[in-house]
Amino acid sequence: MVNDSLLIYAPVPLFRRADGTLMMEDQACNGLRLWAENFKRLITIHPLDPGPPPPAWVPLDRVGENLARIQVEALPMTWRPDRFLQAMPAARRRIGALIEEADYLSFAIGGLFGDWGSVACIEAARRNRAHAVWTDRVESAVVRQQARTGHWRRRLRATLTARPMAALERHLIRKASVGLFHGRETFEAYAPFARRAELVHDIHISGADHITPDRKATKIAQAGHGPLRVVYVGRAEPMKGGPDWVEVLIRLRAKGVDVTATWLGEGSDLAEMRGRIAAAGLENHIRLPGFAQNRADVLEALRAAHLLMFCHKTPESPRNLIEALISATPIVGYGGAYAQGLIEAHQGGVLVSPNDIAALADAVAGLAQDRARLANLIERAARDGAPFNDVEVFRHRSEMIRKHMAPRAALAAAGLSQGAAAL
Repeated sequence: MVNDSLLIYAPVPLFRRADGTLMMEDQACNGLRLWAENFKRLITIHPLDPGPPPPAWVPLDRVGENLARIQVEALPMTWRPDRFLQAMPAARRRIGALIEEADYLSFAIGGLFGDWGSVACIEAARRNRAHAVWTDRVESAVVRQQARTGHWRRRLRATLTARPMAALERHLIRKASVGLFHGRETFEAYAPFARRAELVHDIHISGADHITPDRKATKIAQAGHGPLRVVYVGRAEPMKGGPDWVEVLIRLRAKGVDVTATWLGEGSDLAEMRGRIAAAGLENHIRLPGFAQNRADVLEALRAAHLLMFCHKTPESPRNLIEALISATPIVGYGGAYAQGLIEAHQGGVLVSPNDIAALADAVAGLAQDRARLANLIERAARDGAPFNDVEVFRHRSEMIRKHMAPRAALAAAGLSQGAAAL
């Protein structure tokens, strides 16, 4: 066994190209690179999707020279209960063998059938191994939201799985040595069930991604002119509140506010959102172009906007709010612990009560009418975004893993098991 090795499970799927090349999402490659910066050896488990890779996926060698110290393991993607149970025996054996190889263990959880991270937690606990659980949203709450929208089969499936999913989440968190929870919203939901809990972040923002001082100064100087520019970046799914977002914009136009808006992202709510926009005759003011493959285009859209407006419906920790702040773009939307925590230092945003469409429309209209306040908010947003970069957040998570899990070699010398030391 190589000393100072980390085993993780990450739910980001792998794809295998026709020539055998493994493909992964670009930001996930950056994550592997950063984990390997903090540990001598990294073993990472991912589900393997049998379909063709999405356009945004890149060859695994995008990780760079650190790939030589990374062992990538693929398990079958099995969201159907029957296939999950069929794959379980072999997967448990493989996960168990990998657990025995590693000094430190950290597993992402978030699901029921097909969640190999949950299986890894169970296997680690069965072996009395100290381990961390990580999550960036309250998955069972997301599923409960799905039970209220969409096709009846989807609603029925969500209704049947939400409660056992919540029970599994709490069980896994109680058994873990430490819970690493991305964002205050997730932290507050799960910390009461954890032996130890740490508030962490999971972002892929480099120093070069932050808006430059010159660009920020120009943005502030020009904030007093032209239409109010609104943006959102993310999936158009029920948990994101896309229909609310469109309704706010319709109300703004009815109030006489000169506003243009763009939502970058695909999702099941796009058809409904486009229908509402067409019915209101606002196709020239509200754009839904779909998924933006180029990350540079996403950052440019954020930098060009006066504000990011959001209508999130569930407890989660979306990275787009941080990406907005590092672009000097105030965050304006439904309040929650995560969003409030991001701007508590400099107040680089405006938050209203969740699901209050009228209050959000009033807040945005107020900024459109008071451009001096908007300019000040842009400066405050940049200050709130300044501390965020990927090198520091991965270093922090690595420190938390080491803090709560002594390496096995040291414990063996002391005659202790990891499980005993974690209590």
